[in-house]
Amino acid sequence: MIKDYTILAWRNLRKRKLRSWLTAIGIIISIATIFVLISISIGLQSAVEEQFRMLGTDKFFVQAKGQLGALGTGGAVELTGKDVEAIKKVRGVKEVTYFVAGNARIEYNEQTKYVIVMGLDLETSDMFLESGSLEPIDGRALRTGDERSVGLGYDYKYGKVFDKPIDVGDTILINDVVFKVKGIMSRVGNPSDDKNIFMPEADAREIFNIPERVDAITVQVNQGEDIREVADLVDRKLQNTRGVSEKTKDFDILTPEELLGAFGNILNIITAFLAGIAAISLVVGGIGIMNTMYTSVLERTKEIGVMKAVGAKNSDILWIFLIESGLIGLIGGIMGVVLGFGVAKLIEYIVVNQLNTTLLRAAAPPALIFGCLAFAFLAGAISGIWPAWRATKIKIVDALRYE
Repeated sequence: MIKDYTILAWRNLRKRKLRSWLTAIGIIISIATIFVLISISIGLQSAVEEQFRMLGTDKFFVQAKGQLGALGTGGAVELTGKDVEAIKKVRGVKEVTYFVAGNARIEYNEQTKYVIVMGLDLETSDMFLESGSLEPIDGRALRTGDERSVGLGYDYKYGKVFDKPIDVGDTILINDVVFKVKGIMSRVGNPSDDKNIFMPEADAREIFNIPERVDAITVQVNQGEDIREVADLVDRKLQNTRGVSEKTKDFDILTPEELLGAFGNILNIITAFLAGIAAISLVVGGIGIMNTMYTSVLERTKEIGVMKAVGAKNSDILWIFLIESGLIGLIGGIMGVVLGFGVAKLIEYIVVNQLNTTLLRAAAPPALIFGCLAFAFLAGAISGIWPAWRATKIKIVDALRYE
């Protein structure tokens, strides 16, 4: 029976092609919007999770509490080399690395830019590069003994930071001090990270005049150790050496799970908010379907009377109109998914080529596609409930007399 209802509903829609398409526009726009938002959200979440997988599950981070501003700006609370030495003594800690940072004026080929420069402890810089998924693709990484030398982010050679690309062996001015380029780092995919500059810690402390401050510390735990337990030991150690309590603690310890969870929460809130706005257009589309189906009921009053006269039940009439409105929603959903996928891919292309980042990707898992289609069909069917119910209430005698 459902097959017969569907065939009949489809024939009715084909008779009113223009009206059906115009009615489906609201559903198309809303489903496309929802698809784009969720697709980009899933893709971004996957990209971030991939970054954390590359980081590994054996590292966590320590930074001064409330460090919300740009790197290198300092603050009322600062970490120092004493904190680094204290962490090294904690049981379960394998290695500790850190960096200092400052905002610098970079001059090259008569052009000037302002970027973040990081000073690395060259004895442990390999761990820093590993935690950032960085490796030299041209030249070499900085090593112990290097002075007035820098490693540059990917964009300095392959991006558009300066009109002329910077290559290994070139010299640049950083705060009026000459530095020689030793290596070009691999691409991270984040524009800000791909514009970073790395130099020996001693040089950074000198040109930025920061004798003690440490901006962030990365801690690697021994194989087999529980990262959360080691992080708790480091927490207690720093509380003791810095003379603070749990209530007055002036530093934060962030494990990969906490960072990923915080990012996921923020992303979910933003996505839910935007999806809520997109749902408004779905409501508008549903009202359009309801209006169209109600008009269809009036136009087909005599036809309904004939069907009842030859034995059609109220349930048969109800199913025909519900399936018809559901088909309008489904057609709109199919077109919306196609449109949404195209828009999402276009956004991905623009972001990759114009913003030079690979973090924003469009994802189209089967669950998202089928979910959008089912949602569109249900939205259409629900919108047709009242017109369908009205159709069942038409009396045979009145319907046959209807002109």
